Amino acid sequence: MIPSRRSFLMGAAVLSATVITPDLVRAAQAAAATPNWALATGDIEADIAPRAMRLVEGRPPVGLEGVLYRNGPAKFRRPGRSARHWFDGDGLVRRFSVSGDSVELAARFVDTRKRRQEERLGAMVMPGFGTPPDPRAEIGSPDDANAANTSVLMAGDRLWALWEGGSPVAMDPQTLETEGYVTLRSDLRSMPFLAHPRVEPNGRIWNLGMGGGQAIVWRLSADGTFEDASVIDLPRASYVHDFTATTRHLVIVLQPWVRERQTMPFADGFAWRPETGTQILVVDKDDLTRRRLFETEAFGFFHLGDAWTVGDDILFDLALHRDMDFAARGASEVVEGVPLDGEPAHLGLIRLKADGTTELTRLPVVAEFPRSDPERAGLSRRLSVHTTGENRETPFARAIGVTDWGSGQTRAFDFGADHVVDEMIYVAKPRAQTEADAWLVGPSLNLAERATELHVLDVARIEDGPVATWRADVALPAAFHGVWAG
Repeated sequence: MIPSRRSFLMGAAVLSATVITPDLVRAAQAAAATPNWALATGDIEADIAPRAMRLVEGRPPVGLEGVLYRNGPAKFRRPGRSARHWFDGDGLVRRFSVSGDSVELAARFVDTRKRRQEERLGAMVMPGFGTPPDPRAEIGSPDDANAANTSVLMAGDRLWALWEGGSPVAMDPQTLETEGYVTLRSDLRSMPFLAHPRVEPNGRIWNLGMGGGQAIVWRLSADGTFEDASVIDLPRASYVHDFTATTRHLVIVLQPWVRERQTMPFADGFAWRPETGTQILVVDKDDLTRRRLFETEAFGFFHLGDAWTVGDDILFDLALHRDMDFAARGASEVVEGVPLDGEPAHLGLIRLKADGTTELTRLPVVAEFPRSDPERAGLSRRLSVHTTGENRETPFARAIGVTDWGSGQTRAFDFGADHVVDEMIYVAKPRAQTEADAWLVGPSLNLAERATELHVLDVARIEDGPVATWRADVALPAAFHGVWAG
Protein backbone atom coordinates (compact mmCIF):
# COMPACT_ATOMS: atom_id res chain seq x y z
CA MET A 1 0.00 0.00 0.00
CA ILE A 2 1.50 3.36 -1.02
CA PRO A 3 1.29 5.81 1.88
CA SER A 4 -0.54 9.08 1.52
CA ARG A 5 1.25 11.75 3.49
CA ARG A 6 -1.88 13.81 4.11
CA SER A 7 -4.08 10.90 5.21
CA PHE A 8 -1.38 9.40 7.37
CA LEU A 9 -0.56 12.60 9.20
CA MET A 10 -4.25 13.20 9.81
CA GLY A 11 -4.55 9.73 11.32
CA ALA A 12 -1.41 10.01 13.36
CA ALA A 13 -2.57 13.13 15.23
CA VAL A 14 1.09 13.81 15.84
CA LEU A 15 0.38 17.34 16.93
CA SER A 16 -2.13 16.39 19.57
CA ALA A 17 0.12 17.24 22.48
CA THR A 18 1.57 20.63 23.31
CA VAL A 19 3.78 21.78 26.13
CA ILE A 20 2.65 24.04 28.96
CA THR A 21 4.79 24.61 32.06
CA PRO A 22 4.87 24.73 35.84
CA ASP A 23 6.26 27.99 37.14
CA LEU A 24 9.92 28.20 37.99
CA VAL A 25 9.29 28.60 41.73
CA ARG A 26 7.55 25.22 41.91
CA ALA A 27 10.32 23.58 39.90
CA ALA A 28 12.99 25.07 42.15
CA GLN A 29 11.18 23.95 45.30
CA ALA A 30 10.79 20.41 43.93
CA ALA A 31 14.44 20.23 42.97
CA ALA A 32 15.52 21.48 46.40
CA ALA A 33 13.35 18.85 48.09
CA THR A 34 15.01 16.03 46.17
CA PRO A 35 18.61 17.13 45.49
CA ASN A 36 19.72 13.69 44.33
CA TRP A 37 17.30 13.95 41.42
CA ALA A 38 17.85 17.55 40.40
CA LEU A 39 20.87 16.88 38.18
CA ALA A 40 19.22 13.93 36.42
CA THR A 41 16.51 16.15 34.96
CA GLY A 42 18.37 19.44 35.17
CA ASP A 43 18.80 22.07 32.49
CA ILE A 44 21.88 22.60 30.34
CA GLU A 45 21.91 26.21 29.24
CA ALA A 46 24.36 26.00 26.32
CA ASP A 47 26.37 23.60 24.18
CA ILE A 48 29.33 21.89 25.82
CA ALA A 49 32.59 22.66 24.04
CA PRO A 50 35.02 19.74 23.57
CA ARG A 51 36.98 18.98 26.71
CA ALA A 52 39.16 16.16 27.98
CA MET A 53 37.80 13.78 30.59
CA ARG A 54 40.10 12.73 33.42
CA LEU A 55 40.92 9.08 34.05
CA VAL A 56 39.93 8.42 37.70
CA GLU A 57 39.89 4.63 37.86
CA GLY A 58 41.54 1.66 36.17
CA ARG A 59 43.37 1.41 32.86
CA PRO A 60 41.99 2.11 29.37
CA PRO A 61 41.41 -1.23 27.61
CA VAL A 62 43.68 -1.95 24.68
CA GLY A 63 41.85 -1.91 21.36
CA LEU A 64 38.86 0.22 22.34
CA GLU A 65 38.72 3.03 19.80
CA GLY A 66 35.63 4.86 18.63
CA VAL A 67 32.88 7.28 19.51
CA LEU A 68 29.87 6.85 21.76
CA TYR A 69 26.94 9.10 20.84
CA ARG A 70 24.10 9.62 23.32
CA ASN A 71 20.86 11.58 23.06
CA GLY A 72 18.40 12.78 25.64
CA PRO A 73 16.44 15.83 26.80
CA ALA A 74 18.52 18.47 28.55
CA LYS A 75 16.46 21.67 28.57
CA PHE A 76 13.06 21.63 30.29
CA ARG A 77 12.53 25.06 31.81
CA ARG A 78 12.18 28.57 30.42
CA PRO A 79 10.87 31.70 32.19
CA GLY A 80 7.66 31.96 30.17
CA ARG A 81 6.69 28.28 30.36
CA SER A 82 8.43 24.97 31.05
CA ALA A 83 8.03 21.37 29.95
CA ARG A 84 5.84 19.22 32.16
CA HIS A 85 7.10 15.83 30.97
CA TRP A 86 10.52 14.16 30.81
CA PHE A 87 9.98 13.23 27.16
CA ASP A 88 9.49 16.86 26.09
CA GLY A 89 12.85 18.52 26.75
CA ASP A 90 15.20 19.69 23.99
CA GLY A 91 17.51 17.03 22.61
CA LEU A 92 21.20 17.26 23.54
CA VAL A 93 23.55 14.94 21.64
CA ARG A 94 26.65 13.90 23.58
CA ARG A 95 29.85 12.76 21.90
CA PHE A 96 32.38 10.67 23.88
CA SER A 97 35.45 10.10 21.70
CA VAL A 98 37.65 7.26 22.98
CA SER A 99 41.20 7.08 21.62
CA GLY A 100 44.01 5.28 23.40
CA ASP A 101 44.27 6.61 26.94
CA SER A 102 42.14 9.69 26.32
CA VAL A 103 38.44 10.50 26.21
CA GLU A 104 37.01 13.77 24.92
CA LEU A 105 33.46 14.91 25.65
CA ALA A 106 31.40 17.39 23.65
CA ALA A 107 27.67 18.02 23.50
CA ARG A 108 25.39 20.17 21.34
CA PHE A 109 21.69 20.81 21.26
CA VAL A 110 19.95 19.75 18.09
CA ASP A 111 19.07 22.99 16.31
CA THR A 112 15.40 22.22 15.79
CA ARG A 113 12.63 24.58 14.73
CA LYS A 114 11.06 23.86 18.13
CA ARG A 115 14.14 25.05 19.99
CA ARG A 116 14.55 28.16 17.83
CA GLN A 117 10.97 29.26 18.32
CA GLU A 118 11.06 28.67 22.07
CA GLU A 119 14.33 30.55 22.47
CA ARG A 120 12.72 33.50 20.68
CA LEU A 121 9.63 33.36 22.92
CA GLY A 122 11.46 32.54 26.14
CA ALA A 123 8.92 29.77 26.70
CA MET A 124 8.52 26.10 25.83
CA VAL A 125 5.36 26.11 23.78
CA MET A 126 5.69 23.43 21.12
CA PRO A 127 3.89 20.08 21.04
CA GLY A 128 5.24 17.36 23.28
CA PHE A 129 4.15 14.13 24.92
CA GLY A 130 2.65 14.94 28.29
CA THR A 131 1.44 18.54 28.70
CA PRO A 132 -1.45 20.70 27.43
CA PRO A 133 -1.11 23.11 24.48
CA ASP A 134 0.14 26.63 24.46
CA PRO A 135 -1.62 29.01 22.03
CA ARG A 136 1.65 30.71 21.05
CA ALA A 137 2.97 27.62 19.27
CA GLU A 138 3.36 28.11 15.52
CA ILE A 139 2.84 24.66 14.02
CA GLY A 140 2.80 23.88 10.33
CA SER A 141 3.98 20.26 10.44
CA PRO A 142 5.09 17.62 12.97
CA ASP A 143 8.69 18.72 12.47
CA ASP A 144 7.90 22.12 13.98
CA ALA A 145 7.36 20.18 17.23
CA ASN A 146 10.25 17.77 16.73
CA ALA A 147 12.41 17.70 19.90
CA ALA A 148 14.97 15.29 18.36
CA ASN A 149 15.64 14.10 21.91
CA THR A 150 15.36 10.31 22.09
CA SER A 151 18.03 8.42 20.18
CA VAL A 152 20.68 8.55 17.47
CA LEU A 153 21.46 6.49 14.38
CA MET A 154 24.55 6.31 12.19
CA ALA A 155 23.27 6.46 8.60
CA GLY A 156 26.39 6.06 6.50
CA ASP A 157 28.69 8.93 7.45
CA ARG A 158 25.92 11.07 8.97
CA LEU A 159 24.49 11.08 12.46
CA TRP A 160 20.72 11.26 12.80
CA ALA A 161 19.00 12.55 15.94
CA LEU A 162 15.66 10.80 16.37
CA TRP A 163 12.27 11.56 17.87
CA GLU A 164 9.22 9.35 17.31
CA GLY A 165 6.74 11.77 15.78
CA GLY A 166 8.65 13.30 12.87
CA SER A 167 11.72 13.27 10.66
CA PRO A 168 15.28 12.38 11.63
CA VAL A 169 17.55 15.41 12.00
CA ALA A 170 20.99 15.05 10.39
CA MET A 171 24.10 16.18 12.29
CA ASP A 172 27.80 16.27 11.52
CA PRO A 173 29.28 13.36 13.53
CA GLN A 174 32.51 15.29 14.21
CA THR A 175 31.26 18.76 15.14
CA LEU A 176 27.65 17.85 16.05
CA GLU A 177 26.47 20.76 13.91
CA THR A 178 22.85 20.36 12.84
CA GLU A 179 22.54 19.98 9.08
CA GLY A 180 18.76 19.78 8.68
CA TYR A 181 15.71 17.56 8.61
CA VAL A 182 15.99 14.36 6.59
CA THR A 183 13.38 13.93 3.85
CA LEU A 184 13.43 10.29 2.83
CA ARG A 185 11.05 10.87 -0.08
CA SER A 186 9.63 14.22 -1.16
CA ASP A 187 5.99 13.20 -0.76
CA LEU A 188 6.70 11.69 2.70
CA ARG A 189 8.13 14.81 4.29
CA SER A 190 7.61 15.01 8.10
CA MET A 191 6.22 11.48 8.38
CA PRO A 192 6.76 9.76 11.76
CA PHE A 193 10.00 7.81 12.14
CA LEU A 194 10.41 5.95 15.45
CA ALA A 195 13.49 6.48 17.60
CA HIS A 196 14.19 2.72 17.67
CA PRO A 197 15.10 1.58 14.16
CA ARG A 198 16.33 -2.01 13.77
CA VAL A 199 19.63 -2.40 11.93
CA GLU A 200 20.56 -5.72 10.36
CA PRO A 201 24.19 -6.93 10.61
CA ASN A 202 24.62 -5.95 6.93
CA GLY A 203 23.54 -2.39 7.78
CA ARG A 204 20.03 -2.36 6.28
CA ILE A 205 17.68 -0.22 8.38
CA TRP A 206 14.05 -1.03 9.21
CA ASN A 207 11.77 1.31 11.09
CA LEU A 208 8.16 2.15 11.80
CA GLY A 209 6.19 5.37 11.99
CA MET A 210 3.03 5.19 14.05
CA GLY A 211 -0.31 6.71 13.12
CA GLY A 212 -3.10 5.39 15.29
CA GLY A 213 -4.39 2.17 13.76
CA GLN A 214 -1.77 2.23 11.02
CA ALA A 215 2.00 2.08 10.76
CA ILE A 216 4.32 3.08 7.99
CA VAL A 217 7.10 0.54 7.46
CA TRP A 218 10.37 2.17 6.39
CA ARG A 219 13.21 0.28 4.70
CA LEU A 220 16.53 2.08 4.14
CA SER A 221 19.95 1.06 2.94
CA ALA A 222 22.92 1.14 5.31
CA ASP A 223 23.76 4.74 4.36
CA GLY A 224 20.19 5.92 5.00
CA THR A 225 19.09 5.95 1.36
CA PHE A 226 15.37 5.37 0.93
CA GLU A 227 14.41 1.93 -0.40
CA ASP A 228 10.72 1.49 0.37
CA ALA A 229 7.79 2.67 2.49
CA SER A 230 4.44 0.97 2.93
CA VAL A 231 1.47 1.47 5.23
CA ILE A 232 0.05 -1.49 7.12
CA ASP A 233 -3.12 -1.68 9.19
CA LEU A 234 -2.84 -2.60 12.86
CA PRO A 235 -5.38 -4.50 14.98
CA ARG A 236 -5.45 -1.67 17.52
CA ALA A 237 -4.12 1.85 18.00
CA SER A 238 -1.62 0.99 20.73
CA TYR A 239 1.21 3.20 21.89
CA VAL A 240 4.31 1.77 20.19
CA HIS A 241 7.66 3.23 21.23
CA ASP A 242 9.79 0.29 20.04
CA PHE A 243 9.53 -2.85 17.92
CA THR A 244 11.91 -5.70 17.16
CA ALA A 245 12.91 -7.96 14.27
CA THR A 246 14.44 -11.27 13.28
CA THR A 247 16.26 -11.82 10.00
CA ARG A 248 12.89 -12.56 8.35
CA HIS A 249 10.23 -10.80 10.40
CA LEU A 250 9.16 -7.53 12.00
CA VAL A 251 7.65 -8.03 15.45
CA ILE A 252 5.21 -5.33 16.62
CA VAL A 253 3.97 -5.56 20.21
CA LEU A 254 0.56 -3.94 20.74
CA GLN A 255 0.11 -3.31 24.44
CA PRO A 256 -3.31 -2.50 25.93
CA TRP A 257 -2.50 1.21 26.26
CA VAL A 258 -4.77 2.23 23.42
CA ARG A 259 -5.47 5.54 21.71
CA GLU A 260 -9.16 6.29 22.30
CA ARG A 261 -9.36 10.09 22.15
CA GLN A 262 -7.86 12.79 19.96
CA THR A 263 -7.05 15.11 22.80
CA MET A 264 -4.27 17.08 24.36
CA PRO A 265 -1.88 16.24 25.89
CA PHE A 266 -0.98 13.25 23.74
CA ALA A 267 -0.69 10.79 26.64
CA ASP A 268 -4.18 11.74 27.86
CA GLY A 269 -5.67 10.24 24.71
CA PHE A 270 -4.64 6.73 25.78
CA ALA A 271 -6.53 4.38 28.09
CA TRP A 272 -5.16 1.31 29.87
CA ARG A 273 -7.35 -1.70 28.90
CA PRO A 274 -5.75 -4.75 30.54
CA GLU A 275 -8.84 -6.87 29.92
CA THR A 276 -7.97 -6.88 26.20
CA GLY A 277 -4.53 -8.42 26.78
CA THR A 278 -1.47 -7.78 24.61
CA GLN A 279 -1.32 -8.57 20.90
CA ILE A 280 1.87 -9.30 18.97
CA LEU A 281 1.87 -8.84 15.20
CA VAL A 282 4.52 -10.68 13.18
CA VAL A 283 5.03 -9.39 9.63
CA ASP A 284 7.13 -10.97 6.88
CA LYS A 285 9.86 -8.57 5.73
CA ASP A 286 9.65 -9.81 2.14
CA ASP A 287 5.86 -9.60 1.93
CA LEU A 288 4.17 -7.24 4.38
CA THR A 289 0.78 -8.79 3.65
CA ARG A 290 1.91 -12.04 5.26
CA ARG A 291 1.35 -11.73 9.00
CA ARG A 292 0.38 -13.63 12.12
CA LEU A 293 -1.26 -12.30 15.27
CA PHE A 294 -0.42 -13.73 18.70
CA GLU A 295 -2.21 -13.09 22.00
CA THR A 296 -0.74 -12.92 25.51
CA GLU A 297 -1.41 -11.40 28.92
CA ALA A 298 -1.54 -7.67 29.50
CA PHE A 299 1.67 -5.76 30.17
CA GLY A 300 3.13 -2.36 29.42
CA PHE A 301 6.48 -1.71 27.81
CA PHE A 302 8.78 0.86 26.29
CA HIS A 303 11.75 -1.23 25.13
CA LEU A 304 12.36 -4.59 23.44
CA GLY A 305 15.56 -6.48 22.78
CA ASP A 306 16.54 -7.97 19.42
CA ALA A 307 14.48 -11.00 18.39
CA TRP A 308 15.83 -14.32 17.17
CA THR A 309 14.48 -17.69 16.08
CA VAL A 310 14.76 -21.23 17.44
CA GLY A 311 13.37 -23.53 14.79
CA ASP A 312 10.10 -21.90 13.77
CA ASP A 313 9.63 -20.13 17.11
CA ILE A 314 10.45 -16.43 17.63
CA LEU A 315 11.99 -15.21 20.90
CA PHE A 316 12.70 -11.73 22.20
CA ASP A 317 13.43 -10.09 25.54
CA LEU A 318 11.80 -6.96 26.89
CA ALA A 319 11.37 -4.72 29.92
CA LEU A 320 7.91 -5.50 31.32
CA HIS A 321 5.93 -2.78 33.08
CA ARG A 322 2.84 -3.52 35.15
CA ASP A 323 1.05 -0.76 33.27
CA MET A 324 1.90 2.56 31.56
CA ASP A 325 1.48 4.77 34.60
CA PHE A 326 5.06 6.02 34.27
CA ALA A 327 4.37 7.39 30.78
CA ALA A 328 1.08 8.94 31.81
CA ARG A 329 2.10 10.29 35.23
CA GLY A 330 5.53 9.29 36.46
CA ALA A 331 7.60 10.98 33.77
CA SER A 332 5.92 14.28 34.59
CA GLU A 333 6.65 13.84 38.27
CA VAL A 334 10.30 13.11 37.50
CA VAL A 335 10.75 16.57 35.98
CA GLU A 336 9.02 18.17 38.94
CA GLY A 337 11.17 16.24 41.44
CA VAL A 338 8.28 14.30 42.99
CA PRO A 339 9.19 10.87 44.46
CA LEU A 340 7.57 7.98 42.61
CA ASP A 341 5.52 5.16 44.08
CA GLY A 342 5.41 3.00 40.95
CA GLU A 343 6.89 -0.45 40.41
CA PRO A 344 10.01 -0.64 38.21
CA ALA A 345 10.12 -2.74 35.05
CA HIS A 346 11.30 -6.35 35.14
CA LEU A 347 13.06 -8.44 32.52
CA GLY A 348 10.99 -10.87 30.49
CA LEU A 349 11.28 -13.27 27.57
CA ILE A 350 8.52 -13.97 25.08
CA ARG A 351 8.40 -17.07 22.87
CA LEU A 352 6.01 -17.00 19.92
CA LYS A 353 5.50 -20.65 19.09
CA ALA A 354 4.94 -22.08 15.64
CA ASP A 355 1.60 -23.52 16.79
CA GLY A 356 0.27 -20.01 17.49
CA THR A 357 0.60 -20.06 21.28
CA THR A 358 2.68 -17.66 23.36
CA GLU A 359 4.92 -18.26 26.35
CA LEU A 360 5.89 -15.36 28.61
CA THR A 361 8.67 -15.79 31.17
CA ARG A 362 9.04 -13.11 33.84
CA LEU A 363 12.33 -12.89 35.71
CA PRO A 364 12.62 -11.36 39.20
CA VAL A 365 15.19 -8.96 37.75
CA VAL A 366 14.59 -5.22 37.65
CA ALA A 367 15.61 -4.13 34.15
CA GLU A 368 15.25 -1.48 31.46
CA PHE A 369 16.94 -0.62 28.16
CA PRO A 370 17.73 -4.20 27.00
CA ARG A 371 20.59 -4.33 24.48
CA SER A 372 22.72 -7.04 22.85
CA ASP A 373 25.55 -7.58 20.37
CA PRO A 374 24.60 -5.56 17.24
CA GLU A 375 26.45 -8.06 15.08
CA ARG A 376 23.89 -10.65 16.22
CA ALA A 377 20.82 -8.48 15.56
CA GLY A 378 18.04 -10.83 14.51
CA LEU A 379 20.28 -13.87 15.06
CA SER A 380 20.50 -16.45 17.84
CA ARG A 381 22.11 -15.13 21.07
CA ARG A 382 22.28 -15.75 24.81
CA LEU A 383 23.05 -12.42 26.44
CA SER A 384 21.00 -9.34 27.27
CA VAL A 385 22.59 -6.19 28.67
CA HIS A 386 20.30 -3.92 30.70
CA THR A 387 20.17 -1.33 33.41
CA THR A 388 18.99 -2.41 36.85
CA GLY A 389 18.78 -1.21 40.44
CA GLU A 390 15.66 0.96 40.25
CA ASN A 391 13.24 0.86 43.18
CA ARG A 392 9.93 2.42 44.16
CA GLU A 393 11.63 5.62 45.31
CA THR A 394 13.46 6.51 42.09
CA PRO A 395 12.95 5.86 38.38
CA PHE A 396 16.70 5.94 37.73
CA ALA A 397 18.99 2.94 37.44
CA ARG A 398 22.08 2.62 39.63
CA ALA A 399 23.46 -0.64 38.22
CA ILE A 400 24.19 -2.48 34.97
CA GLY A 401 23.40 -6.16 34.44
CA VAL A 402 23.99 -9.00 32.00
CA THR A 403 21.43 -11.80 31.83
CA ASP A 404 22.27 -15.16 30.23
CA TRP A 405 19.16 -16.74 28.73
CA GLY A 406 20.92 -20.10 28.57
CA SER A 407 21.54 -20.32 32.31
CA GLY A 408 18.86 -17.90 33.46
CA GLN A 409 21.42 -16.11 35.63
CA THR A 410 21.99 -12.36 35.93
CA ARG A 411 25.32 -10.81 36.92
CA ALA A 412 25.48 -7.13 37.79
CA PHE A 413 27.57 -4.26 39.08
CA ASP A 414 25.98 -1.66 41.35
CA PHE A 415 27.53 1.81 41.06
CA GLY A 416 25.77 2.91 44.24
CA ALA A 417 22.98 5.25 45.27
CA ASP A 418 24.96 8.33 44.18
CA HIS A 419 24.93 7.28 40.52
CA VAL A 420 22.28 7.56 37.81
CA VAL A 421 23.27 4.94 35.23
CA ASP A 422 22.40 5.35 31.57
CA GLU A 423 21.86 2.58 29.04
CA MET A 424 25.22 1.04 28.09
CA ILE A 425 26.32 -0.01 24.61
CA TYR A 426 27.74 -3.39 23.69
CA VAL A 427 31.12 -3.10 21.89
CA ALA A 428 32.80 -6.28 20.65
CA LYS A 429 36.50 -6.66 21.42
CA PRO A 430 38.96 -7.00 18.54
CA ARG A 431 38.95 -10.60 17.25
CA ALA A 432 35.97 -11.48 19.47
CA GLN A 433 34.94 -15.14 19.34
CA THR A 434 31.90 -15.17 21.64
CA GLU A 435 29.25 -12.78 22.92
CA ALA A 436 31.18 -12.44 26.17
CA ASP A 437 34.23 -11.06 24.31
CA ALA A 438 32.95 -7.52 24.61
CA TRP A 439 32.96 -4.31 26.59
CA LEU A 440 30.05 -2.27 27.83
CA VAL A 441 30.55 1.45 27.31
CA GLY A 442 28.31 4.06 28.84
CA PRO A 443 27.98 7.04 31.17
CA SER A 444 26.63 7.62 34.61
CA LEU A 445 25.83 10.82 36.45
CA ASN A 446 27.84 10.90 39.66
CA LEU A 447 25.58 12.88 41.97
CA ALA A 448 28.12 13.18 44.77
CA GLU A 449 30.80 14.61 42.46
CA ARG A 450 28.25 16.51 40.35
CA ALA A 451 29.95 15.15 37.25
CA THR A 452 29.32 12.95 34.24
CA GLU A 453 31.50 9.85 34.08
CA LEU A 454 32.22 7.39 31.30
CA HIS A 455 32.73 3.73 32.18
CA VAL A 456 34.05 0.66 30.40
CA LEU A 457 33.12 -2.75 31.83
CA ASP A 458 34.05 -6.25 30.67
CA VAL A 459 30.96 -8.31 29.82
CA ALA A 460 32.63 -11.50 31.06
CA ARG A 461 33.49 -9.91 34.44
CA ILE A 462 30.82 -7.26 34.84
CA GLU A 463 30.48 -7.86 38.57
CA ASP A 464 34.07 -6.61 39.01
CA GLY A 465 33.01 -3.12 37.98
CA PRO A 466 34.65 -0.70 35.54
CA VAL A 467 38.01 -1.52 34.03
CA ALA A 468 38.29 2.22 33.38
CA THR A 469 36.38 5.34 34.40
CA TRP A 470 36.84 8.91 33.14
CA ARG A 471 35.25 11.97 34.76
CA ALA A 472 34.18 15.21 33.09
CA ASP A 473 34.08 18.68 34.61
CA VAL A 474 30.38 19.00 33.78
CA ALA A 475 27.21 17.20 34.84
CA LEU A 476 24.85 16.24 32.03
CA PRO A 477 21.32 15.02 32.78
CA ALA A 478 20.20 11.45 32.22
CA ALA A 479 19.95 10.48 28.55
CA PHE A 480 17.87 7.86 26.77
CA HIS A 481 19.64 6.04 23.93
CA GLY A 482 22.93 5.89 22.07
CA VAL A 483 25.07 4.21 19.44
CA TRP A 484 28.74 3.26 19.12
CA ALA A 485 30.67 4.15 15.97
CA GLY A 486 33.94 2.22 15.79
